[in-house]
Amino acid sequence: MWRRVRLGRSFGWLWAAYAVSAYGTGLGFGAFSVVAIKVLNASSAEVAALSSSGLAIGALLAVPLGPWMEFRAKRPVMIAMDVVRFAALTSIPLAYWLGTLSFAQLLVVSIVAAAAKIAFTAASGAYLKTIVPADGLLVATSRFESTTWSATVIGPPVGGAAIGLLGPVTTIVVDAVSYLLSALGIAAIRKPEQPPKPRTTRTRRRSDIVEGWRYILTHHTLRRFFFNVMLVNGLIMATEPLLSVLMLSRLGFPAWEYGLAFAVPCVGGLIGSRIARRVASRCGEQTVLRVCGALRACWPLGLAFIRPGLAGLVIVMVTELGLIICASIFNSVFAAYRLNNTATDRHARVLAAWSITTSTSTAVVTVSWGLLAQLTSPRAAVALAGVLLLGTPFLLPRQVTTPEPAGPIPPNEEPVFPGDRARA
Repeated sequence: MWRRVRLGRSFGWLWAAYAVSAYGTGLGFGAFSVVAIKVLNASSAEVAALSSSGLAIGALLAVPLGPWMEFRAKRPVMIAMDVVRFAALTSIPLAYWLGTLSFAQLLVVSIVAAAAKIAFTAASGAYLKTIVPADGLLVATSRFESTTWSATVIGPPVGGAAIGLLGPVTTIVVDAVSYLLSALGIAAIRKPEQPPKPRTTRTRRRSDIVEGWRYILTHHTLRRFFFNVMLVNGLIMATEPLLSVLMLSRLGFPAWEYGLAFAVPCVGGLIGSRIARRVASRCGEQTVLRVCGALRACWPLGLAFIRPGLAGLVIVMVTELGLIICASIFNSVFAAYRLNNTATDRHARVLAAWSITTSTSTAVVTVSWGLLAQLTSPRAAVALAGVLLLGTPFLLPRQVTTPEPAGPIPPNEEPVFPGDRARA
């Protein structure tokens, strides 16, 4: 049985800020690829490089941010990262209107945005754990997940129409403003953030940097999920720029149909995130993570059979619908599981390490698939990704357990927020 959980006003502001930026991101879905293809006439390899370079280099820049954030207040970090993304994205329409936009600038902005996103995600995850009780985390993560998908339902078709009517950088402007509004929303939280407890002694910088990865790799269940999520996300995301080229360039889909093809199935994300808590309560967390984790890998192969016209739209929509329903249930349950099973004084480093590795692996896979598409075809590369995804369920843990992390927690590092220990 499940019961109603009150998450509080601080969570309401955090959720509102997230919603604003999520809708901005939804409107800007694929905007960099569209600008690269339509304005700069980029090739398949260049579009793939645009996606992968931002992820890879941005992830490297974010490596020291996890330890830096762990013992600092999280709200100022979140606000700063939103402002950084606002400034970076704003430079693109300015350069376009001045006639100076270049592929190099798109690369630099994608790198800055990727690093800021990793820092924001780690800080917001750690902050969420301090304002929401443990039994409310699945409710909170489900709400974030449903917001993401609702934004994706509305954003891409509206963004595609806006691009067609107002120009290729329109949605980038909206996305930039959404980050500024997000920063204002986070700043509006009135409840003071509990100050992080300072370290009692100095620690070695190198060991501090790798602590997030050490924690993940010595936690049996998190380790298996880590490799599964890394590979699944990489293979799915690697097909995004290839599908842009295939649909917009090779098959002649207009921008609004391209956006519609990926927006309509996102209704499945609303469905999955809304029922995630009930499904987990009825079937059990372990069953949900294993079954939905496996099912989400079975759908992407269908994208290799895209055709021009209505038949192609139907193939994309049906495939994406199945994928998204399974993924949204898995993501909601797993996000809560990861927060509940990570030591309080490791949240920022674990989340940063997770995001950095996922971003880097996605970048490597994306650029590899871009080169593969250049040598063969976008369709062949999408098909290979779908086949490989069928093997990823074997990486999932057989039993979802909550073992103690290997090795003692260093005595010189105290929990970030003293109140967390009381809540636990």
